[in-house]
Amino acid sequence: MMPLRLSNSHASKSNGLLGTGDGLVSTERRVTVTAALQTALVLIALLLVKHLFADFLFQTQRMLSGRDEYVHVGRAQHAAIHGAFSFGVFVVLGAPLVFSLVICLAETVLHYHIDWAKGRHAARCQHSPTDAGYWRAFGFDQFLHQLTYVAMVWAWAFYTL
Repeated sequence: MMPLRLSNSHASKSNGLLGTGDGLVSTERRVTVTAALQTALVLIALLLVKHLFADFLFQTQRMLSGRDEYVHVGRAQHAAIHGAFSFGVFVVLGAPLVFSLVICLAETVLHYHIDWAKGRHAARCQHSPTDAGYWRAFGFDQFLHQLTYVAMVWAWAFYTL
């Protein structure tokens, strides 16, 4: 994306520029930025809804057990659900297929490792939901997942706009 042209002068309607505070931006550029921003916000919202379903509503007992083991079929299934649902989100919003596949495979691997690290930490510390440490670990885990979505949206904007 090209940076906005900034100027201290005010534009007239005849040159197709709109004043925006201290800067000027073309009406065409404003429409493009607005459409991209709207798509990015829809993308992040859909990834958050996907996260609700994949991380909470679709977890099975197999996915929840043995979380401190590095090689774990349930965790692989859980991470694959995340990647597959994210792939669906990107494809529905018109992202290129190769980009969607690569970014969602990266998310799958990252999600697997974030959950493994949390499971390993939980096994070492023996925290239960009545311990503050459990909630700190849970919150940090969720923070890392949300940060992953921010990075995915950034990558979408960087590589597809």
